[in-house]
Amino acid sequence: MLVVRPAESRDLLALERLAASATPRLTNLPAHRDRLEERITRSQRSLRAEIDFPGDEIYCFVLEDLDSGEVVGTASLRAEAGAREAYYTYRQETLIHASQQLNVRHEVQTLSLSHEVSDATLLCALSLDARYRETDADSLLRRARLMFIAQYPERFANELAVAFPGYLETRDERQVSPFWDSVGQHFFDRDFNDINQMAGVRSKSFIAEVMPPFPLYLPLLTPQARAAIGRENPRHEYAMQEMLAEGFSRSRHVDIFDAGPLLLAECERLHTFKQCGWHPVRIRPQESLPDAVPAMVANQRLGDFRCVLARYALTPTGQLMLTPQQAEVLGVEEGRAVLAVPMPLPAVDEGEL
Repeated sequence: MLVVRPAESRDLLALERLAASATPRLTNLPAHRDRLEERITRSQRSLRAEIDFPGDEIYCFVLEDLDSGEVVGTASLRAEAGAREAYYTYRQETLIHASQQLNVRHEVQTLSLSHEVSDATLLCALSLDARYRETDADSLLRRARLMFIAQYPERFANELAVAFPGYLETRDERQVSPFWDSVGQHFFDRDFNDINQMAGVRSKSFIAEVMPPFPLYLPLLTPQARAAIGRENPRHEYAMQEMLAEGFSRSRHVDIFDAGPLLLAECERLHTFKQCGWHPVRIRPQESLPDAVPAMVANQRLGDFRCVLARYALTPTGQLMLTPQQAEVLGVEEGRAVLAVPMPLPAVDEGEL
C-alpha cells in the first residue's frame, strides 16, 4: 500500500538517496544533507503556521511503500516561487524588424529574462525510485500535491507552475546542456553540471544577475541550442504527458539553465480540481468492494495529511467505500468525509504537444 505524507526528520537519508539518484540531477533537489534537512524543517514549520495568503512556505512530501517500509519518492510545493528572491526564466518572444523604404519585414525569435512567474505556486523537486516510475505510484506522488492545494487554497496562488528538466546530450560520459554551452557558458567559467550543483546549494538568482539583461537573438545561438529550447528531458516525457492531460499548458517560459519547458495552469482548469469531491467514508472488507476505477483519496488533516490510492467505489448515497487498512492509514473513521478524485485523466490532443 502506498501513501503520500509530509516529510519528517526520519526521512532525511531517503531524501538524500532520492536526490542523488534523480536523473537528470535536479537543481531544486540538491543531494546536500544540510539543504535537505533545512527543507524538512521549513516544511514542518509551514504546516504548523497559520496562513492567510502564500509566502515563502515550502511543503515537502514523501511517497512511502507501507508494505516494505521504504520511502520511495519525494515531491515539493513552493507556495510562491519567488517569495525569497525572484524566480527567473527566459520568456520566448518575437521581435519584428521592418523597413518601409527597403520593403523588408523580418520576424526574429528572442529570449528575454523574466521574473513574471515569481507569484505562481511551483510544483517541484520530484524524484521517484526507478522501480515505481510510470506507474500509479508515479501519478499519486505527482498529483497528491494538487489534492493538498485543493484543501488549503489560501496557502497557494491560483496560478500553478511546473518546470521540467531540459534536453541534455551525453559527451564523454557526461551530461551536457547544448543551451548552456551556447549561452551561460560564455558568462561562467564552469560547465553545466558544476553550475547546476552550485545553484542547487545556493539558488539560481546569481545566474540571472550575471547573465546579460538584453534579449538573446535565437539565430545567434547554435542549432543544437535552438533545438533544445522548450524540450523536456526524454526521461520526463511521461510526466509531461500527464501534466498536459491534467490541464497544464505549455508557456512561453523556459529554464535559464537548460531551456527546459515551464507549464502553467490556473487551479480551476485542472482535472483534479474540477472532478474532486467530498464523500463520507463507509468501511467495508476488501473482498466486498466492487470493481471501480482507481482514485486518489485524501484526509482533512493539515499536519498529518495523507493521500492514498483506493477504488472509486461509491454507495448509492454517495459514500466512499474504503478497506479498514485504508481508513487506518488515512486516520478516518466511518462517516468522516474524505476528498476523492478518479485517477484516469482525459486523453491529450496530440496537437497540443
